[in-house]
Amino acid sequence: MRISIRAIITLFTLTLFLGACLPATSGQQNPQTQNTESPQDVQSQVETAVAQTIEAQNQVSTFVAQTMAAQATATFTATPFTVPTMTPFVVSTSTNRPGGSGSGGVPPKPDYSCDVIRLRPTAYTEINRGQKFDIKMTIVNNGTMTWPAGYDYKYSGGARMTTTTRIELPALAPGDQYQVVLDAVAPSEYGNQTMTWMVQGQLCYGYVVITVK
Repeated sequence: MRISIRAIITLFTLTLFLGACLPATSGQQNPQTQNTESPQDVQSQVETAVAQTIEAQNQVSTFVAQTMAAQATATFTATPFTVPTMTPFVVSTSTNRPGGSGSGGVPPKPDYSCDVIRLRPTAYTEINRGQKFDIKMTIVNNGTMTWPAGYDYKYSGGARMTTTTRIELPALAPGDQYQVVLDAVAPSEYGNQTMTWMVQGQLCYGYVVITVK
C-alpha cells in the first residue's frame, strides 16, 4: 500500500492535537472557578491522553514502515533498449579493367598498332654456319587508323643476318597484312642467334631466332 506524504503529515498533526488536549498541571487556578474533578479523575484523563498519543505515534510509524516496504518491493518495468541494426556497408566491385572502355572490361583499340605474325624460320631452327635461308615476317595493322604509305620496317638489333636493314611499308588499313621477305645468311658463331626488327615508332617488333651449328 502506498502512503502519501500528505497522509503522514495529517497523522502527525493529529498526534500534536491529542498532546494539546492534556489537562494543565499548573498550580495556578482561577479562585472564582471551583474545581469539581477529583485527583483520580485527572490522573485517569492523563493516562488516557498519553495512551491515545502513543497509539497515534505507533500508527504513524506503521504507516511509514508500510510505505517504505511498498517502495522497496515495487516492481519497475524497464523499457528495453533496442540496439539499432547496422546496415552493412557494401563496396561495389568494378567490372572494368584498367584502361577499359567501361563496357565489359574490354580495353579500346589504339589508333595505331600492329603485330608481327607467321615468323619463318620457326624459333630455334638449326642452320649451318654461313648457310643461306629466307626470313618471312607478316605485319598486321590491328589499330583503328589506316597507315599512310612510307612507314619503315627496319633492323633493330642482334645478329645481323641480312644485308637489307630497312623496308618501306605500303599503306595499310585496319586489319590489312603485309609480308616481308628477306634474304639471310646464318652467322659464323655457333649457338642461338637472334635478330630483331621494328616498325617505325616502335609500334611492334618482329624477331628471328635460329640455332647455328
